Amino acid sequence: MATSLNLISRTITFFEEIGDITLFAIRYFRAILMPPFEFKELLRQCYILGYRSILLVGVTGFILGLVFTLQSRPTLMEFGAESWMPSMVSISIVREIGPVITALICAGKIGSGIGAELGSMRVTEQIDAMEVSGTNPFKYLVVTRITAATLMLPLLIVFGDAIALFGSALVENLKGGVSFTLYFNKVFEALSFSDVIPATIKSFFFGFAIGLVGCYKGYYCKKGTAGVGEASNMAVVYTSMLLFVIDFIAVFVTDIFFEV
Repeated sequence: MATSLNLISRTITFFEEIGDITLFAIRYFRAILMPPFEFKELLRQCYILGYRSILLVGVTGFILGLVFTLQSRPTLMEFGAESWMPSMVSISIVREIGPVITALICAGKIGSGIGAELGSMRVTEQIDAMEVSGTNPFKYLVVTRITAATLMLPLLIVFGDAIALFGSALVENLKGGVSFTLYFNKVFEALSFSDVIPATIKSFFFGFAIGLVGCYKGYYCKKGTAGVGEASNMAVVYTSMLLFVIDFIAVFVTDIFFEV
């Protein structure tokens, strides 16, 4: 009985939080259209969230391309289909693996960072001080971070995909003697707009989800240092779950509109 009540309570809390996040998103869309517009802070956040994540995304993408090619090559060689390697790797990385892995990496770095930063500001009453001084903390802190994450993640995903394909080409060059020119010619022959466009569109939603959940958890952080850690941790957990939901919806919609 107690277990059932606990499960029901957790379920209710989960759906209540989904509702709160939805209202938080609606508040963001209202605030982004109303002046004042914090362009300087937006550019600063683009630098922090985008430029400072390039190294992590690049290393992850390079290793992804290496490992994926090394793991796939023996199987394709058994069927004499190693010539299909550039096509298979490029479509897999561009359509699915690259965006999802990069988004998860950024959820861990960007989402937790935003949650911890805003949580610390809430705990130390800096957000309350901004409200008292007449500054709109939601516009300055939340809108700029969500917008920056939405704009920067697609660029990081494109960069990560390019590095991953370079890592795959490097393996093929060393293992199979395939030149980089031939490899990338095969890559561009295999890719089409139906591969690139859906992946690009869903990457904007990935970035929005990362910024939204991170800001929500940090902005409404509970008092105390333990609350900051919980906000940072839950930002990553909720964002990761949301990314998979968005990816499923994107694949479902893509299957309807691009495969018919």
